[in-house]
Amino acid sequence: MERKVIVVLGPTCSGKTKLALEIAHRLESEIISADSRQIYKHLTIGTAKPSEEELLKANHHLVDFVEPDQNYNVSKFENDAITAIDKLLYQNKIPIVAGGSGLYIKAVVDGIFNTVETDEEYRKKLLKIRKEEGNERLYSMLQDCDPVSASKMLPQNWKRVIRSLEVFHLTGKPIWQVQDEYEREDNFDFYQFGLLWEREALYKNIEKRVDKMIIDGLVNEVQMLLEKGYDKNLNSLNTVGYKEVIDFLEKNISLEKAIELIKRNTRRFAKRQMTWFRKDKRIKWLDIDENVDFSRTADTIISMIT
Repeated sequence: MERKVIVVLGPTCSGKTKLALEIAHRLESEIISADSRQIYKHLTIGTAKPSEEELLKANHHLVDFVEPDQNYNVSKFENDAITAIDKLLYQNKIPIVAGGSGLYIKAVVDGIFNTVETDEEYRKKLLKIRKEEGNERLYSMLQDCDPVSASKMLPQNWKRVIRSLEVFHLTGKPIWQVQDEYEREDNFDFYQFGLLWEREALYKNIEKRVDKMIIDGLVNEVQMLLEKGYDKNLNSLNTVGYKEVIDFLEKNISLEKAIELIKRNTRRFAKRQMTWFRKDKRIKWLDIDENVDFSRTADTIISMIT
């Protein structure tokens, strides 16, 4: 028996939610979010969570269930996503995974063991630490979180040290434990579809979304989070939209400058997303523009997998 899973992916502001809803409606199925920020409670406007109306159209999994100061990583996401996929398949539904977090999608499709070396942003941070503070600092970090692995290498083995730190960062577990525990035999048939926009059209979408976020109350949302006592340095708040507004609230920049930076940083984020996704040759890219009819696109996708 085939165990089909549809994956809808693409950069921010590309219409993933709208397309996933169309597919879910036709298949009478449910959506599993693969967004590393929509998981957090209270972060609604800045993460462009599905609206109440959209949530009523199809059941969504892994949205709005983690506190902003709660630890959550890609390993936990993989477990939660696979649990949801299995549940839907048991109900004879075709699961629809939708999102733009490349690391989360790769974890679902390929498994965390094949994903643990791919957090490029975290690796850049570690390389910066090595450049500024040396191998000993990296080694000390590894001793703190994974003394067993540290005891088996020297500070000058900095590449192995960095890999071990990455694994712990992504999974919350030492690398030896991940290697011992990992075994996933699920036999899923993943069908990945990417939404491909012309760059300028996508950038216009980004401009409109950011303007709407400000109108909808993004500044008030961030203010509320800080008033609730959430630290501005939390990983959940160290993301586009929130960090720029925090700078504004701290009177470091004007609101106009914050909006400008959100738009610029969102464009850069979209570019990084596409760079990541283009590495996966299994993705079927669908040309999309401002006149797109997502209902027809949904029909096309369904016809390709049935």
